[in-house]
Amino acid sequence: MPLKLTLKPGERVIIAGAVLTNGPSVAHLQVENRVPLLRQRDILTEAEATTPCKRIYLVVQLMYISGGLTSELAPLYWGLVREVLEAAPSTNDLISQISTYIVDMSFYPALKVAKKLISYEEELMDHATTSG
Repeated sequence: MPLKLTLKPGERVIIAGAVLTNGPSVAHLQVENRVPLLRQRDILTEAEATTPCKRIYLVVQLMYISGGLTSELAPLYWGLVREVLEAAPSTNDLISQISTYIVDMSFYPALKVAKKLISYEEELMDHATTSG
């Protein structure tokens, strides 16, 4: 079943590793086959990856759009996982879910859980600043 996308003016999308930016008017696209696809709201840039959990999301995003757990991305991911688990053991359940998806080569579901991890990290940081 094809995926129908409606892009707002200037909206970005990554399709099969290519970053596309829509022009000045609304565009309607239909993707006929299964390819890695991320809408702008799900894209995290390197400059935006300012926390450990955002960096995990970025690495998983790279796995998703580049086709897998490469020899370059694996040590980055597992190093970040160790760092986050040492700092916040309460993230274990979310990180375990992400890791399971990665091992199963299910990168898009891993990204969805990584978004939850970022939200949880924000809650922890908010709590630390209000109680400290």
